[in-house]
Amino acid sequence: MSAETIATFILVGVFFLLLALRIPVAFSLALSSVAAARYLEIPLAVLLQNMVKSVDSFALLAVPFFIIAGEIMGRGGISRRLIGFAKVLVGDLRGGLAYVNCITSTFFGGISGSAVADISSLGSILIPMMEEEGYDKEFSVSITLSTAVQSIMIPPSHNMVMYAMAAGGISVGRMFLGGILPGLLLCAMLLGYSAYISYKRKYPAGVRVSFREGAKLVIDALWGLGTIAIIILGVTTGVFTVTESAAVAVVYACFVSVVIYKDISFKDLFPLFRNGFKTVASVMFLIACSGAFGWLLAYVRVPKMVADAMLSLSSNPIIILILLNLVLLILGMICDMGPIILIATPVLLPVATAIGIDPVHFGIIMMLNLGIGLTTPPVGAALFVASSVGKLRMEKVVTATLPMYAVMLAVLLLVNFIPAITLLLPSLIMG
Repeated sequence: MSAETIATFILVGVFFLLLALRIPVAFSLALSSVAAARYLEIPLAVLLQNMVKSVDSFALLAVPFFIIAGEIMGRGGISRRLIGFAKVLVGDLRGGLAYVNCITSTFFGGISGSAVADISSLGSILIPMMEEEGYDKEFSVSITLSTAVQSIMIPPSHNMVMYAMAAGGISVGRMFLGGILPGLLLCAMLLGYSAYISYKRKYPAGVRVSFREGAKLVIDALWGLGTIAIIILGVTTGVFTVTESAAVAVVYACFVSVVIYKDISFKDLFPLFRNGFKTVASVMFLIACSGAFGWLLAYVRVPKMVADAMLSLSSNPIIILILLNLVLLILGMICDMGPIILIATPVLLPVATAIGIDPVHFGIIMMLNLGIGLTTPPVGAALFVASSVGKLRMEKVVTATLPMYAVMLAVLLLVNFIPAITLLLPSLIMG
C-alpha cells in the first residue's frame, strides 16, 4: 500500500473518528490534517500557510458582512413586517397563513441567508399564530421547517460565497442569480402543497386587509427588502463587488433597523455585532481548517481518485449525476453544511464538470441537497431548531414533513435535469 493511500486513510479516518467522539468539526479537521501531515513528514508550517491562504481573500470578507447584516435585520423588526407584507398578498385566501409562511421565508431568505435564522425568527411568530387560527401543530412546524430551505437558495447566501471560493473563485454574482429561480420554484411547489392540504383539512381563510393598512404594511416591508436589491443589483451590474455590497448591506441594515423601524437603538447594535463576530470567528476558523484539510486531500490526489472511481462505475452522465446527489444528500444528513461545502466541492466538482455540468449549476444542486439535509435526521440543524421552536418532538416533526420531503426532492430532480432553471438568469443578465 502506497504512502499516499495510507495518508488518505489517516486523514479521513481520524476526521470521522473525532466527529464520532463529538469533537467540533473545525478541530476534527485540524487534528486529522496534523496527523496525516506528520505521517507524510510535511512541516506543520505548510499547513499553517494553507490555513492562512484559505482565508486571505477579499471576496471572503463578504461572509462576515452577510452574517452581521442578517443578524441586524433579523432582530430589527423585519420578520414582523415581512409577515404583514405576505398577509397583504395572500393572507385572505383559505390556508392563507400557510401561504404567508412560504412567501415570508422567500423574502427573509433574501435577508438572512440562513435556514436556522429563518425558523428561529419567523417560526416563533408564525407557528403560534397558525395554531391560534386552527392549523394542526404538526403542519405548522413542518411547513416552517420546509420553507426555510429557500433561505439557502435565495441570495444573498454566505454559503454560496463559500462554494464560489472552494470552487476556485467562480462568479458569486452568477451563483446569486442562479439560486433565484430554483428558490422560487421550491416556494411555488410548497405553496401548491399548502393549498392542497388547506382545502383538504378546511383550514380557515384570513381577514382581508384594508387598502390603507395594506399600503402601510407594504411600504414598511419594502425598506427591509431594499437589502436584497442593494446586494443583487450591486453585484450583477458591477457597481459593487460582492464584498462591497455586503458592507453596504450592513450599513443599510443599521439605518433601517434604528432610524426607520426604530425597533432597536444604536446601543442595541453592539450586542448584535458581538453575536455576529462570534459567529464570524467560528466560520473563519472552520474555513481555515478546511483549507489545510482540502490541501492535503489534493496532495494525496483524493479528488482524482474519487473522480476516476465514479466515472469508472458508468459512462452514463445521468447515473453519475444521481450518484453525486446521493452523496450530497447523505453528507447533508450527517454533517453541517459549511464543512461539506469546503471539503466536498474540490472533490466532487471535477466529477460534475467531467460529465458536462456547469460549476454554477452544480453549486445550486449542492445548495439544494445540503439544504434538504438541514431538515433531516440525524443531525439536521434546522430540524432541531424547528422542533425546539414549535415545542414538538422531533419524530413527529419528521413524520409530518414526509410529504414535503417528496416535494423538495421533486424540485431537486427538476433543478438537476433542467439546467435552464439555474442558468437562465445568469446567462440573460451577466452574459
